[in-house]
Amino acid sequence: MHDTRPLLILVASGMRVYREYLLRSIARDFRVHLFHTAEPQWERAYLDGWTVLPSTIDGPAMAQSALHLAKRQPVAGVLCWDEGRILAASHIAEALGLPGGDPAVVWRMRDKAQTRQACARAGVPQPRSRAVRTLEEALAAAEGIGYPVVLKPRGLGASLGVVRVEDPDGLRRHFAFTRDTKAPDPVLYASDHPVLVEECVVGEEISIDAVVRGGVVTPLFVARKVVGYPPYAEEVGHCVDANDPLLTDPALTSALRQTHLALGVLDAWTHTEFMLTADGPRLIEVNGRLGGDLIPYLGSLATGLDPGLLAAATACGRTAPIRPDRARAAAVRFFYVEDEDTTITSIAFDGDRLPSTVDLAVAVALPGAVVSPPPKGTVWGRVAFATAAAGTPTACAEALDAAAAALHIT
Repeated sequence: MHDTRPLLILVASGMRVYREYLLRSIARDFRVHLFHTAEPQWERAYLDGWTVLPSTIDGPAMAQSALHLAKRQPVAGVLCWDEGRILAASHIAEALGLPGGDPAVVWRMRDKAQTRQACARAGVPQPRSRAVRTLEEALAAAEGIGYPVVLKPRGLGASLGVVRVEDPDGLRRHFAFTRDTKAPDPVLYASDHPVLVEECVVGEEISIDAVVRGGVVTPLFVARKVVGYPPYAEEVGHCVDANDPLLTDPALTSALRQTHLALGVLDAWTHTEFMLTADGPRLIEVNGRLGGDLIPYLGSLATGLDPGLLAAATACGRTAPIRPDRARAAAVRFFYVEDEDTTITSIAFDGDRLPSTVDLAVAVALPGAVVSPPPKGTVWGRVAFATAAAGTPTACAEALDAAAAALHIT
């Protein structure tokens, strides 16, 4: 029988423990063709086909491969949830005339300096920011903005390289850390001014995953971020509450709409971060993809929405119903070793000590791995994580405390 499900190109798959749930749900309603740099392994169960390419960073080259694929069968959409590849994926969508096919808009989100410039022109509330090239320029920028300031790479994600500095001496110590932080894959951005010096705004940091259709922004769920390892900004946990009042907060939803209008986002899934300050929400950054760190998974646990199917439908220009079928809280916590260059002999959760509200308890590091906590370890220093679903954020936190007590690392 002819398979009538629409064909979706997925650019890269990501780590199985963090992204398989998305691919599993998408494959129910879409035929997925994976563009990757290696033969698929765990992904095969969910694929209609795949193309192995020299690079998934080179957008124009991938666009040519996509055009060849489209000659054999119509392609309905292009999806990517990897920050380093969303710009490349937009070149494919552009070549095929599909939603998300505006590389200039995606680049405006990828390049945090461009984000700041566009939002400043539109009057979006945000920290003062200046792109710099050298330590001397950073010192001058910080003097003008006023300490403390935040240093961040211009084009990375996951809070990589982000650090708060209190004074000129701290800036001198940490500037090279921010400037030299790299992602596993090459990310090309304006390297002549690779570091942003930004006003340090304080409050609670949150993210909003939203669907944008025809420029209309629909927030789906809010994640409240837990940050650790100061002065760095390691994301050690998140909590999503389906009943979070921020979903309908006028100031926050207005700032969200203003931001997307300023950036020219018309059709996409976006992940937008704000700091909730005493003076109202301040924009931190916008990502043209699904949230990382299992945030969409938490959204699904809390609301019953299917982020994979919603993102795939958006990528194909289709309208999928947004119908939450539950209202509870869900949270994730990431675990790290205490000392740098720790060799893992064994790592496991004691299942008998896990309460029923713990949904997942996963050891990420394998025996023999050498790992470190932040700042050396950052995202890749995580050795395990647990998720919980319960009636309230407090109950989730208690469940994750129990998971932490049940984790044994040698």
